Amino acid sequence: MREKILHYIEKNARIDLKDLAVMLETDEAAVLNELEAMESEHIICGYNSLIDWDRAGIEKVMAMIEVRVTPQRGMGFDKVASRIYNYPEVRSVYLISGGFDFMVILEGKTLREVAEFVSNKLSTLESVLSTKTNFILKKYKDYGTIMVEQPTDERMKVSL
Repeated sequence: MREKILHYIEKNARIDLKDLAVMLETDEAAVLNELEAMESEHIICGYNSLIDWDRAGIEKVMAMIEVRVTPQRGMGFDKVASRIYNYPEVRSVYLISGGFDFMVILEGKTLREVAEFVSNKLSTLESVLSTKTNFILKKYKDYGTIMVEQPTDERMKVSL
């Protein structure tokens, strides 16, 4: 039941408890208990809304910052990551493979604000060796959701 619940709420976190119980062929109390258990175990870490800020008319700049660091002795990458993810501008931090160690997703109001964060805060951390900034210009798909309007089929229907 856990896996099914997770799949349903991953697609729609606002799904009604009653509807979820019907789809799982169980009662609401069982679903609620399972959700609460998964929240307390930090399997479910939060509920978020996916917002198209461009359509909302609100200016936001997002960037993906690749960061190369020197891991801390005895702590590996975890201590460096915690210093980075505690900044409020930072939306996500991932340990990655390849030429860099972290991928940091950053949000700001302007390009200058993001650039200043990188140069004044991120790059100055003692473990940071180098950064590479990639600005997100347009989102086509985010968290499994297509963010652009799909073209409609303009052809006439023909039946034989």
